[in-house]
Formats: sequence, C-alpha cells, structure tokens
Amino acid sequence: MNPTLLLDLGNTRLKWALLEGEHWRESGACRHVDIPQWIEAMRVRLPASTRRFGVNVAHDRLALELERQLGPIRWLVAEEQCCGVTNGYDEPERLGADRWAALIAAHHLHDGAALVVCCGTATTVDWLEADGRFRGGLILPGLTTMRESLVRATAKLPLAAGEVRLPPTNTRDAIASGCLLAQVGAIEHYYRVMEGTACGAVALVSGGDAEIIAAHLVIPARTVDNLVLRGLAVVAAASTRPTPSHDTRETAP
Repeated sequence: MNPTLLLDLGNTRLKWALLEGEHWRESGACRHVDIPQWIEAMRVRLPASTRRFGVNVAHDRLALELERQLGPIRWLVAEEQCCGVTNGYDEPERLGADRWAALIAAHHLHDGAALVVCCGTATTVDWLEADGRFRGGLILPGLTTMRESLVRATAKLPLAAGEVRLPPTNTRDAIASGCLLAQVGAIEHYYRVMEGTACGAVALVSGGDAEIIAAHLVIPARTVDNLVLRGLAVVAAASTRPTPSHDTRETAP
C-alpha cells in the first residue's frame, strides 16, 4: 500500500506524520527555520507513489517550497461539507484549514457534541454538534502569544516563567496566572453557551499548550494529540474509497 505523508504547516512549526494504510508509522515536528533540512532528510525516504496531504496557515512560499521539493500536495481547504462535517461559517471557504481539519478529526473521534480546542500560536475554540454541524467558534491569542504581547506593549513587564497561583503575589505569577485563566475562562464560558443546546458535550484539547490548559479546566475535557493531522488522515482515507455507484436499479435477493 502506498504511504501517505500528512503535513500541518502552522504559524511557527511544521508538524508531520507518515502513514502506511491507516497505521501511523512515525510523526514529528520542526521549526520553520529547519524545514530545508527536514525536506532533505524526508525526500530521499519517500517513494514516488507517496500520497501527500497538507494544511497550510503559514506563508505560501513555504507551501510552494514543500511542493517543489516533495511533489504535488493536496492542500485541504474549508468547504461546505466534508467527511460528515457541515460548515456553519457565513462564508465556508474562509474558515481556517487547520480548524476545518480539527473539526473533521473530532467528529470521527467522538460520537457526541464537542468543543474543539486547539492551543498553539492562536487558541481556537470551535462548537461541533453531534451530527457534525460546526456552529462557529472563537479565536484568541495563544498562551505564549499573550505573554509575549505584554512584553511588546509595556515597558517593564518581563517575559519570565511564573506559576499559576491565586492570588498571585508577584509579577511573574500574575502574568502566568492571568494569561492561563484568560484561556481557561474563554473555553469554559463558550462551553456553557454550547451546553445549553448540547448536553453531555466534551472539550477535545490539542496543540502545544493543550496539557497546561486542560489541567485547569473544570468542564469535561480530554487531550488529543495532533487533531489537525488526524483530520487530514480521515480526508486521506476517504479519498481512497471508491465512488459509490449511482445505479439505483433493484437487484434480485
């Protein structure tokens, strides 16, 4: 069976996975600056028959370089419907491809309603009904982005490690606690809005800061690695299935 390469080209890193059929053979991540070395190492290992699927929310020049070096890549874009998920955005095509892939993954990982939370450079919080309808979602600065913005916008606040403590009694802890609780508060508030129509919903939390944020949530939640790549895997698997016949003639029992 032909291998499948999955690429999640994010704002700061490239996440990837190599599949044999539906088996995850290996996966990893690298910073944008290290992509040329990653390409060089990966290119010699991939047979010509490799299928390539990707999500890109970074600069287009990086996507073009990946295609130039690795071959054609099927870049996922949001649409009105895909793999059981219906897009509720006013303009479906304007939904970020990474959020779309994460929603597809969530629908195939969880039977009920879900709050799909991806914690990276930005934090996204998306409402997914049990029947696959995406109702809409939030975008806010990610945990690290929040802390860095304080350094850029103020004269004397440091970018320093602190602990989450209530009440915080020093500046480092005040920054750490404030930024984390801003994330937690947005997620929990949106969950309560959602819970009014979707009883029994669970938050599926993914991304680099998922463990930190999920540990402070008091709503039903679980962490899931690589939601975006998992969504791409669903799309890749669907693309290998034969197109259903439209012949509606009855056959003998």
